[in-house]
Amino acid sequence: MSSQPARPGPERHHDHGTWLVRFTRRVQVVCPRCGGRALVVPLPRLDAPKYVSALLFQPRRLSCAGCGAVAEWTAERRGTALVGVVPGGTEDPFFGRPLWLQTRCAGRILWAYDEEHVDALAAYVGARLRERHASPTLAMFARLPVWMKSADHRDEVLAGLARLRALAGRSSPADRSDAAHEHGFGPRHHGSLLFRGGPY
Repeated sequence: MSSQPARPGPERHHDHGTWLVRFTRRVQVVCPRCGGRALVVPLPRLDAPKYVSALLFQPRRLSCAGCGAVAEWTAERRGTALVGVVPGGTEDPFFGRPLWLQTRCAGRILWAYDEEHVDALAAYVGARLRERHASPTLAMFARLPVWMKSADHRDEVLAGLARLRALAGRSSPADRSDAAHEHGFGPRHHGSLLFRGGPY
């Protein structure tokens, strides 16, 4: 895989409060059957959600083009409430599968959900000036770890993102990153977000 630095962002980056959940529309994961690349996407019969927060509750399908594995996920119900997922970390929030896009970087694990996520991170990391135009409460960039934001690690993180971008175009089990391993913890508990009523 290429180790060339990712395309740097513009000199100035404007953070308008993008949520991490926005990038869960298409999540590349390690297939539970063959170990190749599988995709987690909203069920095809569903309309696009009106609000980005609805992605936390939207039913999903995992499918692998390599071996044909298929699985479906729906949000747990507690009475009239739906229990939403909590995005973040090296496993996908719906099925608990290791993310396909993982690589070792600066002594840590650098990860992303898909190519769009990689490009957004590269634009932020590569910018020399970063401006925030929204509250940092749920904003993805404000919540990135310090090591990713540090100018000392800029070139290393951009090179790691370039490796993730190259990995996104591969799907064979043999292409799997050594960082994308099983953790043995099973799916995470997703009980911290509740949505009363329906998901849309």
